[in-house]
Amino acid sequence: MVYQIHHQHPWAVSPSEAVQIQQQLAGLVREVPLARSVETVAGVDVSVRGDRVQTAIVVVRLPGLEVVDEAVWRGPVAYPYVPGLLSFREMPALLPALERLCVLPDVFMTDSQGRAHPRRFGLACHLGVLLDRPALGVAKSRLTGRFEGLKMEKGERVPLLDRGAVIGAVIRTRTKVKPVYVSVGHRITLEEAVHLTLACTTRYKIPEPTRLAHLLSRRKG
Repeated sequence: MVYQIHHQHPWAVSPSEAVQIQQQLAGLVREVPLARSVETVAGVDVSVRGDRVQTAIVVVRLPGLEVVDEAVWRGPVAYPYVPGLLSFREMPALLPALERLCVLPDVFMTDSQGRAHPRRFGLACHLGVLLDRPALGVAKSRLTGRFEGLKMEKGERVPLLDRGAVIGAVIRTRTKVKPVYVSVGHRITLEEAVHLTLACTTRYKIPEPTRLAHLLSRRKG
């Protein structure tokens, strides 16, 4: 897949420098309506085992969610684990995987946070801003923020709040199962991100694009 990197920056930086880069790029995140209807969604997942990383991208077509493309990249871990700096660990492994795709997806869906991040710049934001493509994060756990009043039925949702601001949505994708945490990455609204998450969810808690990407990222080469 041919793509252009916007807002180039170094990856071999200290944690304090990485935080500064996040703060600078966070101002570029745009929560705006999708420019076109969504036909394809790329699920992104990165698995780390020791000092090796395996990135998987699976592109599905709506509404049937059939797989139309996939890519895997394996290599060394480029950055240590630092809470809040996940994107500096995973983006260097994600970019070469993108080159192996044949289909340019309409939206990227990451198994991580978008704006639901202490600095409002999770992996979904980093990916979306660097590619200048629509992106959203669908995380299995909460990194920051609070919520209350979420009912147990499938499809129920409540806002995820942090210091009075809405930073995402908490969604029950299966009845009486722990929720997922959806947030904007770039060039999509929160309402559209919620709708797309539910449209991509079948009988599992995790939406199909990221669920399939997770399975592929764990597959031995």
